[in-house]
Amino acid sequence: MIDTLKIKQLYNSKMSIPIKVIPKQNLSPKSSLSLEASDWKALDTIDEWSHFSQNTDKDHTRWESHIVIEGMHCAACAFKVENALKPLSGVIEATVNATSGHAKIIWQSNLIKPSQWASGIYKAGYQAFPASDLLHQDERKKNQRQALWRLLVAGFCMMQVMMFSVPTYMAIPGEMTSNMKGLMEWASWVITLPVILFSCGPFFKSALNDLRTKQISMDMPVSLGILIMFIVSTAATFDPYSLLGKEVYFDSLTMFVFFLLTGRWIELKMRDKTAGALDVLMRRMPRMVNRVNPDGSIEKIPVTLLQIGDTLEVKAGEAFPADGEIILGSTNADEALLTGESAAVRKSIHAQVIAGSFNLTNPVHMRVELVGQETRYAKIVHLMEKASTDKPRLALMADRIAKHFLWIVILLALSVGIYFWQFDHAKAIVAAVAVLIVTCPCALSLATPAAMLSMSGFLARQGILVQKMQALEALTQINTVVFDKTGTLTNDQIFIEKIFTNKKITQKEALVIAASISTSSLHPVSKAFINASDTDLSLKIEKLEEVSGGGLLAKTSLGVFKLGSLTFCGLNGNEFDHLKEEQLQVHLMQDDYWIASFMMTESIKEDAFQSIAALKDQHLNIEILSGDKLSSVKRVADQLTIQNIKGQCSPEDKLRHIQWLQSQQSKVLMVGDGLNDGPVLAFAHASIALGQGAPLSQAQSDFIILKGELRLIPKLIEEAKRTMKIIKQNLLWAALYNLICIPLAVMGFLPAWLAGLGMALSSLFVILNAARLAF
Repeated sequence: MIDTLKIKQLYNSKMSIPIKVIPKQNLSPKSSLSLEASDWKALDTIDEWSHFSQNTDKDHTRWESHIVIEGMHCAACAFKVENALKPLSGVIEATVNATSGHAKIIWQSNLIKPSQWASGIYKAGYQAFPASDLLHQDERKKNQRQALWRLLVAGFCMMQVMMFSVPTYMAIPGEMTSNMKGLMEWASWVITLPVILFSCGPFFKSALNDLRTKQISMDMPVSLGILIMFIVSTAATFDPYSLLGKEVYFDSLTMFVFFLLTGRWIELKMRDKTAGALDVLMRRMPRMVNRVNPDGSIEKIPVTLLQIGDTLEVKAGEAFPADGEIILGSTNADEALLTGESAAVRKSIHAQVIAGSFNLTNPVHMRVELVGQETRYAKIVHLMEKASTDKPRLALMADRIAKHFLWIVILLALSVGIYFWQFDHAKAIVAAVAVLIVTCPCALSLATPAAMLSMSGFLARQGILVQKMQALEALTQINTVVFDKTGTLTNDQIFIEKIFTNKKITQKEALVIAASISTSSLHPVSKAFINASDTDLSLKIEKLEEVSGGGLLAKTSLGVFKLGSLTFCGLNGNEFDHLKEEQLQVHLMQDDYWIASFMMTESIKEDAFQSIAALKDQHLNIEILSGDKLSSVKRVADQLTIQNIKGQCSPEDKLRHIQWLQSQQSKVLMVGDGLNDGPVLAFAHASIALGQGAPLSQAQSDFIILKGELRLIPKLIEEAKRTMKIIKQNLLWAALYNLICIPLAVMGFLPAWLAGLGMALSSLFVILNAARLAF
């Protein structure tokens, strides 16, 4: 039977999963500790899995789920999880990032259910949680406490073993009797037992899972090394004349385990900081909220029960649980993690608030407008989840090398042991164990993803979301930046300066028709019509189509209307004198007859001048591609001192131009508003969409600048170059470490404790070096 508290906790941590009230007598304290594989059966319905999964097809059968994997320690662990998932019927793709602990699973709901692929993860020896679930935070804290206890036990025992070992090293021949030496070795054996039975538990458990699943992780050679040293030392303690020799290695064993656990514990803490931006963002959502009832009373309910139209009281210091509008009071809000705005934002009556932002100063009442997966917060979380599982090209190459490296390690250790056994049994054991331990490929596998995740977290705090990690590498190679004009270089707010109409319609009527047609469009020009019309929109729209790069086609109760560019409306520019004016124009046609033209004016963004100058300082070529009239594009380009421009471009024209640039060996960065630039954004080497434009979930870009600030583009390119510099340093360190340590281990010059220290420090160096990117 499914433990009810686990499911309730799981549901309470979601943003919109409906929960049932569970009687207190059904709750068990034990159940708060973990989520078992069988508990996933509660999520085997579309209503439940849709809260941690995104549908990717029209038939609602293909889903993309993001989960957190607990218990992974190295890249080989990620391989094990991937290999456990990929053979399952219905799993299309499985990608696991060992650094962040996040996994992306694409699956067919008509062939497999979440409980089935979750069961595969548990059989591989790991735990799985929905990525936006807070229950895994409790599990992670529990695992960190256990890891700290194992580290402390290993450290205490190491010191005690060293206390007994040092006299045997320091004593001159004949000073210590054999009985005394044997007593000290026996005491060392007793003190080493807690290290083997408790501190080494995770290594042995993982190694047993390796045997059971017929796969291999780094814990396999580590476990082999520990067991070999312990068995040989035990034999020497109780029978000094056995075939295994009379040398004991309890000091090296405990020291090695202590160093390894120290490295893993610090690495675990650093990983939390490196990939912590996503977790910090997820923890911003409250579990319980205060709903204001019609009679004025306040009721505390789970956030999952929120509905559109609810009135909530949000106190100072609490997070806003949904997107909505302030209806009572005023306050300041912290939106830094969601928009990159570092300063507090003033919120008065009718101001919009974002789910996940914090109320800083005063209690307010808000009306809920969007909940759950429809909020801006949920869409940002989904994008960050997607980025946290993305593997760049360098990481994939490193993973391919590391994947086969462990088998080579075991074979190499066996060969070294066999070779030295002929001459010196003790040296054979030391050399074989050192090879098993020192040749860890973790540093190689962590070199790229650790740096990428650290940088993506840093950029998220600046208001830049990374959708594709690979694009950070691509940004370092670009030599041409191509901008869209409207809504990208110019402000979103466009104004209607003049209106020309035929004799059968007034300017006000033309404006009402244009505003009615524009209500469903996000284009800045459409917003201009809506903002300019102060009349209730009464025109009934039966069918509306937005033609990318052209305009709007609407079937209404008054006929078929077109609202858009000169070409889209079928005009050649010679019909009327005003069509020849060098200005941004939008035209309104009814049943192929001209009825109105709107002369628009737009202003350039304040930070555009600074951004273009900074990009030129980076020796980048700047171009503008726009669907507007060439004269309108030229006016903006002249103010920004941009020479290469193209106007009246359809999306196809833009795409052809990007392809031509690429054929000329240009590496192109495309910057657009995401509205009609989808094909170009997807085709460029790297692309940036401004978050104020298209819905975040539909953006085709590699990066999203949440507040649309152009000044962040030069900074993004600089940070990408800094990231690649750190990655190269990490890869160089991993290569040098293996080139130096492997020969020393093979020749028997490296004791086990030093091999363990080197292994721990190699991974730790990579993590700490990557962490520098977060500052």
